[in-house]
Amino acid sequence: MKGSLTLRRIDTPPSDLGMIDCVRGLLICPKGILAADESLPTIAKRFESVGIPNSEETRRRYREMLLATEGLDEFISGAILFDETARQASTDGTPFIHLLEKVGIIPGIKVDAGLLPIRSSDTENVTSGFDGLPGRLSEYVQMGLRFAKWRSVFRIGPGLPSDFAIDTNAIGLAQYASSCQGAGLVPIVESEVLLDGDHSLADSIRVNIHVLTEVVRRLEQAHVRLDLTIIKTSMATPGSTNKGENQVSIAAATARVLSKALPPAIGGVVFLSGGMSELEATRNLNDFSQIGGYSWPVSFSFGRALQNSALKRWSNDPSRFEEARTELLHRARMNSLARTGDWTPEKDSAGGEHSRKF
Repeated sequence: MKGSLTLRRIDTPPSDLGMIDCVRGLLICPKGILAADESLPTIAKRFESVGIPNSEETRRRYREMLLATEGLDEFISGAILFDETARQASTDGTPFIHLLEKVGIIPGIKVDAGLLPIRSSDTENVTSGFDGLPGRLSEYVQMGLRFAKWRSVFRIGPGLPSDFAIDTNAIGLAQYASSCQGAGLVPIVESEVLLDGDHSLADSIRVNIHVLTEVVRRLEQAHVRLDLTIIKTSMATPGSTNKGENQVSIAAATARVLSKALPPAIGGVVFLSGGMSELEATRNLNDFSQIGGYSWPVSFSFGRALQNSALKRWSNDPSRFEEARTELLHRARMNSLARTGDWTPEKDSAGGEHSRKF
């Protein structure tokens, strides 16, 4: 969506000005957010998939390859880091946080501690990480981090998600967001409805509306400032194994969800890529951007949909650093175009020669 971001500044205390600037900076058009906050088990799986040995040094080199890409700031406004990454430095000794700050990319941090099964269920989870959270948030502010992210996950299936799982996770998201704003960090509130399963598009629309509506209700009850909150959400899609709805309009379905569930006061919305491929995520973002007419800025916060080609190209070979960075820049550029509705398959193919060679 084209245009500048305007935030309400009525009776804004001086202590909130930094968060206002952060929201504005993260959502500036046509940039998006790089999610490089994979947990240790998740990054291990990603490395294993391309034959990369997993160690702290390998992870550091990989994150340096991503974060030190020259020109990344043209398309990326912020980067979400994992705790380990936030404490690491590039080969020349520059802390990654400072490296990002130097080029105007806002550094953020994943603060949840992953998923735990809900006691009464073996199919639903609640997000953990509240132990010591106030102290960690204070430390992150001192380190120079300016926003945070907390992820809750919902699965669609017979009787799923349950009202209990939705309510429990919505309360947790509100508690996290309140703690963040109290510490001076902008909260990204992520409620991911998983792509897994054979559910219909109608089921996806219904569940996404239910989840987001409950999350917003709990945020309001916790007196979280919505204009200083960014919602990170799934696109409304049929399940990954549902082969009968491949041609449906994901963009229109997603627009319906957001218009029903989100109030105008929300600071902004960013989409996660979930299980979508790089091209699917870009195409769906572009289609959504062409609809237009939203009361909040809409952007992207992609992980795999920005990193996957770069990871495959790099494969732990230092001689491929620049080739991998070319892949990352290409995907960042394509999603920047998609954010304004200007992406086309032809533009993607014209800049994607490297992607087609491995």
